[in-house]
Amino acid sequence: MSKVYFSDLSSKTEEDNLISRIKKLFYVAGKDIVYNKGELIALKVHFGEKGIDTFIRPVQVSPIAEVVKEAGGNPFLTDTNTLYTGSRSNAVDHHRTAQENGWLRPVVDAPVVIADGLHGHEFYMVKIKGKHFKEVKIGAALLQANGIIGISHFKGHEITGFGGTLKNLGMGCASRAGKVIMHCDVKPEVDISKCIACGKCADRCVADAITVEKYALIELKKCIGCGECKITCPEEAIKVNDTSEIEKVQEKIAEYALGAVKGKKKKSLYYNFIVDVTPECDCASWRQYPLVPDIGIVASKDPVAVDQAAYDLVTQTKGHQYDAGNDKFRMKHNINPQIQLLHAEKIGLGKREYELIDITTLKPMKLNLL
Repeated sequence: MSKVYFSDLSSKTEEDNLISRIKKLFYVAGKDIVYNKGELIALKVHFGEKGIDTFIRPVQVSPIAEVVKEAGGNPFLTDTNTLYTGSRSNAVDHHRTAQENGWLRPVVDAPVVIADGLHGHEFYMVKIKGKHFKEVKIGAALLQANGIIGISHFKGHEITGFGGTLKNLGMGCASRAGKVIMHCDVKPEVDISKCIACGKCADRCVADAITVEKYALIELKKCIGCGECKITCPEEAIKVNDTSEIEKVQEKIAEYALGAVKGKKKKSLYYNFIVDVTPECDCASWRQYPLVPDIGIVASKDPVAVDQAAYDLVTQTKGHQYDAGNDKFRMKHNINPQIQLLHAEKIGLGKREYELIDITTLKPMKLNLL
């Protein structure tokens, strides 16, 4: 089974604080990682949309950049352009948003590189053996990097149930064309009894597929399935009712994650920050009340195990509206979010079975799953 290392957020001394624990997670979970001097290492993050503050803080990523340099690597911060309209759909706006959200030197001593270029058209085709794909479109800078440190905010997601390392690697490393291919099976529907014709979904639609008169109408032939209308609707009037299509999206994300790390497994490590576990993703420019209190950080060389561990930790934790043992993500979104984990394991990306180890004692932990 894979090893996953855990740190809570409590510390008592200057020597044992959150920054030192983030570094220790690298030293322990990635103890066999060796970089040749100057190798380019992608720190795959989410820079956050304008108006949101639940993305991982730059000051928490800074120690990861430091330990990568200590290991001989040359780190850079990166993400790909978004499919939806927003503040990160091209490299110029993406850079500006990153700067406004604090991704600057000397806060983090690593430059920002938008991996798929100015308009999201710079990518490589990577061959894989998947159920849905034989090749995937990965952002050029991520493909050219010698290793990837996935630094993910673990939270809910309106299409995949939860978003963690697999989502950060799969959707987050794909070019804009790749994102379209992954989303294309999702077709939203409008509940006209709830729709108030506010027009927010139409304003957000990148495909110009929505018109609003007495209620919103989605032209499915134009729809690219990005899901932005669903998370934008203030009345929760837009749903995706075909769960089989949602399962396809999860499987496709897992296959893109496989392509993103191809040839890099020995030089890659994955963090999940289980804090601000909001119901929706960080692509929204607002926040909702977290599903559970802040839990901690997990790290592993196995991207499947690190997501499974984070998922289990959220499940066992009592939340504001959900009891310990409740599958919060499934209850919130009416989606089976473990499809991505099952498929990722099936295609050889990693293992769901893991041993959880406390970073402070280096002893195994037991989860109190009901």
